[in-house]
Amino acid sequence: MDERQLALIRRLSDGRSHSGEAIAREFGLTRAAVWKTLRKTADAFGLELISERGRGYRLATPLELLDAGRIRATLSESGRAHLSRLDIHPVIDSTNRELMRLAAEGAPSGSVCLAERQTAGRGRRGREWVSPFGVNVYLSLLWRYPFAPSNLGGASLAVGAALAAVLSELTDEGVALKWPNDLLWQRRKLAGLLLEVAGESQGPCHLVVGLGLNLRMTAGQGSAIDQPWAGLEEALGGVMVGRNALVACLLEALLEALDRYGREGLAPFLPLWRAHDAYLGAPVRLLLGERVIEGIHAGVADDGSLLLDTSDGRRAFQAGEVSLRPLESQIQ
Repeated sequence: MDERQLALIRRLSDGRSHSGEAIAREFGLTRAAVWKTLRKTADAFGLELISERGRGYRLATPLELLDAGRIRATLSESGRAHLSRLDIHPVIDSTNRELMRLAAEGAPSGSVCLAERQTAGRGRRGREWVSPFGVNVYLSLLWRYPFAPSNLGGASLAVGAALAAVLSELTDEGVALKWPNDLLWQRRKLAGLLLEVAGESQGPCHLVVGLGLNLRMTAGQGSAIDQPWAGLEEALGGVMVGRNALVACLLEALLEALDRYGREGLAPFLPLWRAHDAYLGAPVRLLLGERVIEGIHAGVADDGSLLLDTSDGRRAFQAGEVSLRPLESQIQ
């Protein structure tokens, strides 16, 4: 995205009509070039542009672009104290990749990377994370710990529990958790986490938590997603959510959770996780490499392992080794 394209999107983000004459004057374009330039910009970023005779041009749906000042101002004093750096990119390959790079260069704990769009967003197990411009939340947060990476085995569950608690306060039906790192609404994927760790075998280490949350993505924008999904505004009954206020709310929860995990580990988060467990007591199947293991989902152990009651008895599975899916007969 060049600077003029970004400026054009900012000008049109209010959803109001802007005359071709005003756009031409502001951006140094000829009247003939206005439509072509706007069309090219809208097409490049998946935005629907409407031309209204006698009125001008507008976006079909207004955009609330991310603003570092508004996000910081919404954080609590504690949140601002934990936040050391806040970068917002119009377009980036991956917020996690950027923050892992910055971490290797010495970026401090509490560094945050946000993007309006990702061109190579990643989910768990290398899957693509669909990331259209300006409609969802793509956020990564760096946290440094003095201990070994092996102590971070429960971090995914801790972060998921903290986010589920916050999001459930916003929705009537609440948000559920699918082990190890998905947040669901009505058994459809609302958000996903991608945690990446690096460091010395005995410590110290650093953790990058990536969060992708669907907010107001259209069916067309989400057509490449290969599983049922939901957006937060759908979960709120169509109520519009301010993206900057939402990001501040999510950041507040993440900063507090990562700080607390460093001091207390997974234990204080387990009751929350268990209260939001999507498939507790349900028949499920686990995909473990080429193997499929079926049984009854028996919750999570104190170390964050998934517990499954199988024909061979109760077995524990570590995060990162399996994929969890409900049996087809259980999908409503």
